[in-house]
Amino acid sequence: MKIEHLGIAVKSLQDSDNLFQKLLSKQNYKHEAVEREGVTTSFYNVGESKIELLEATNPESPIAKFIEKRGEGIHHIAFGVENIYQEISRLKALGFLFISEEPKEGADNKLVVFLHPKSTNGVLVELCQEKA
Repeated sequence: MKIEHLGIAVKSLQDSDNLFQKLLSKQNYKHEAVEREGVTTSFYNVGESKIELLEATNPESPIAKFIEKRGEGIHHIAFGVENIYQEISRLKALGFLFISEEPKEGADNKLVVFLHPKSTNGVLVELCQEKA
């Protein structure tokens, strides 16, 4: 398991891209819309991990609701795993709660599933696996 990326909720992807390009001295490597989640993402490589900026595309998306409640900032931490199904089984057996029971397609060619913050000290945790 490794830290795959940190997800940061932002109000404006354009403004945040400008900020992170200056901060990291590099361009993003990808913009991607995830219609099902109501977001557009922007990814930056940072060492062996990534930063994912997330902008809501509609007011009902989880990111829009997060920003409304908490403001911009770190939304989730994602851990890369080799076998997402084994990790789900392992963590369920240990008593962790999941937001959904089955992985779904996420951004950046990944299968993803989220653990409920109630079981992870208030942190939204994402497990992700590279799709074959």
